Amino acid sequence: MQTVFDADVDPALVDRSLAGTTSGSVWLDIPRPQFPTPSGPPVTCDLLVIGGGYTGLWSALHAARRHPDRRIVLIEADRIGWAASGRNGGFVDASLTHGYENGKSRWPNEIDTLEAMGVENLDGMQAEIAELGLDVEWERTGMLTVATEPHQVEWLADAAADGQGLFLDQPQVRAEVDSPTYRAGLFSADTCAIVHPAKLALELARACREAGVEVFEHTTATRIDSGGAALRVHTDGPAISCRQVVLATNVFPSLLRRNRLYTVPVYDYVLATEPLTETQLHRIGWQARQGIGDSANQFHYYRLTKDNRIVWGGYDAVYHFGRRVNAAYEDRDETYRRLAAHFFITFPQLDDVRFTHRWAGAIDTNTRFCAHWGLAREGRVAYVNGYTGLGVAATRFAADVCLDLLDGAPSPRTELEMVRSKPLPFPPEPLASIGIQATRWSLDRADHSAGRRNLLLRALDAAGLGFDS
Repeated sequence: MQTVFDADVDPALVDRSLAGTTSGSVWLDIPRPQFPTPSGPPVTCDLLVIGGGYTGLWSALHAARRHPDRRIVLIEADRIGWAASGRNGGFVDASLTHGYENGKSRWPNEIDTLEAMGVENLDGMQAEIAELGLDVEWERTGMLTVATEPHQVEWLADAAADGQGLFLDQPQVRAEVDSPTYRAGLFSADTCAIVHPAKLALELARACREAGVEVFEHTTATRIDSGGAALRVHTDGPAISCRQVVLATNVFPSLLRRNRLYTVPVYDYVLATEPLTETQLHRIGWQARQGIGDSANQFHYYRLTKDNRIVWGGYDAVYHFGRRVNAAYEDRDETYRRLAAHFFITFPQLDDVRFTHRWAGAIDTNTRFCAHWGLAREGRVAYVNGYTGLGVAATRFAADVCLDLLDGAPSPRTELEMVRSKPLPFPPEPLASIGIQATRWSLDRADHSAGRRNLLLRALDAAGLGFDS
């Protein structure tokens, strides 16, 4: 059975649209401040945050606001926001559980609490951005989920009946955004914003410094020693002594060996168009600037930037044998061509649009699709991993959980079963690669079989395992 995205697209159109694209995130193609590298004698602090992405930045900022008398240091191995925090689509989704259905299937008794906490976190993020005056191009646009296959229409109708949004039939959804691929839609007005991802990271770093946090770039942590009264973190520069650590290294190999089987890096690929003219925008009628995603297992996500580019990503989620994060994996011409072809299937009215940027990044994926936490080294190191591509808002919540855990006082966040439990780890290679590739193939087959899940997917569902982008 064919899907709408199996249609043929003129290769010359794809060639023309990709000619001259820049390899690199459109979000990072902006002026960025430099932060210093520590030098001299060892550094001593109360809290060390390892990782300069969203999790680390929110952790440092909120720690400084909770405990303004403490010395807080943040180190980043490369540059602030250079990895996932500067390469994602900029969707700020309220969900803490990678979607309602995933959360409901795993924590049915607390899904209502998790949903409420997610909206509270999103509202709090919006208020804090306004309070701190962060220039991040924040827009509370809502999210439009579209059905591109007949069986997905029922899925969206069921979700609307479950209170997840407003169901739109085909004429209604095409009145919002006009694509011949759309059969229905689900609009959730309050659960999603869009943001400039790299600006969010850089503005959070600025807010950290204004709150007294010392921020360092090009400082790689290599080992944590915990034998003495203080933790000692070895770096490629001066050693750092501290009372506590937040480990916020996301997809990169953990400094805690026990954590290395819990996540795998899955590569996501993205294109960005040139800024659309008013005439081009008018052809597709995208006036409300909603974030958009389709309903397939292999799904696309897309949104407008402030200057009316379309950022278009998803579909392929590629795992490479060995769990490595490697910049060479970002150069994948077949995926960029596939994304471009799918863009023109979705919006044939935009056949005169060209792409200016192409990029990729590694997503930290675990077997439950959403973050997991823990403490190590006698409760002095807190960590979080596993956002699985839906972490722009969840990182703020996760940072507060890490700080709660380090403070040692129970909170509504730390009492959650979601926080107290952990996913099952991935097996070592070659079993991890065999299982992931078989699951990806099965998800693709489900998309081509009216959503019907084969024996492998049903078994993984029963075991609480899976694979998603």
